[in-house]
Amino acid sequence: MRDTRRARMSLGVLLAAALVLMTVDHRTGANSPLGPLKKAGAEMFGAAESAGAGLIRPIGRFFETMAAAPGAQRRIDGLLAENQRLRRDLLAQSLDRQRSTELRRLLGVAGVAGYKLVPAQVIARRGTPGFEEAVQLDVGSADGVRSEMTVLNGDGLVGRVVQVGTSTSTVVLLSDPASAAGARLEGSNEIGVVHGVGENGRLIRFRLLDSTAQIVPGRRIVSFGSQRGAPYVAGVPIGVVERVEATPGELTRIAYARPYADLTALDVVGVVVQAPQRNPRDAVLPKTPQEGV
Repeated sequence: MRDTRRARMSLGVLLAAALVLMTVDHRTGANSPLGPLKKAGAEMFGAAESAGAGLIRPIGRFFETMAAAPGAQRRIDGLLAENQRLRRDLLAQSLDRQRSTELRRLLGVAGVAGYKLVPAQVIARRGTPGFEEAVQLDVGSADGVRSEMTVLNGDGLVGRVVQVGTSTSTVVLLSDPASAAGARLEGSNEIGVVHGVGENGRLIRFRLLDSTAQIVPGRRIVSFGSQRGAPYVAGVPIGVVERVEATPGELTRIAYARPYADLTALDVVGVVVQAPQRNPRDAVLPKTPQEGV
């Protein structure tokens, strides 16, 4: 009981002292003798509060970041998907512009020479029995395409049709070693035969029938034409002679030419479904720099 009374008396004294101090501090205002003590206490507790906030703030940000992570990842995934879609759209637009340009050039060639064409697109490159270098087109018998028809693009001769389905057809390229086409030197009646030599279509071999005929690098070759225009119509640009082989004692002369058509990167082509009424001769050959001046 003594401890209880003593504790109560101590508590009462402390409360009375606190009331006296509060009264003195209130009445003296800015001149309060307790000012330094209050300032020291504020600084001490303020520092403690700042330190606590500094410890708690990163933890709070961490949990906020973790809570927002799934949404942020979804936004990133969405942006990546949109970026890929835009790239596909730009690529498609670029391809469409390129194909449109190739189609205009192809139709320009047909208009000059008088060829009746069925435009087509190369959809696959594949071999076929008996031939190493061939491509598949997205046109067939339903489009009027038949076997042994000439195929060209806006640059020159591509090859001939060898197989036809209802909606597709197979074309053996001029570069195939088993391929052969009648050809003629520009500006003359000197004729020969063009053969593929492989080499990814970079060169073709032109065997000139007259061994005394003049042929030098830079001479241009066009298709001579077949009877009734099958398999090759006349006047299609074939290529430019790059080198001539010496063939002493031979009955023929051999030259190697670079094809006008890039046979390794074919896209838009045309199948000649009707030959021209007149031989276009050299009319379809591209203009030389001197002619363009």
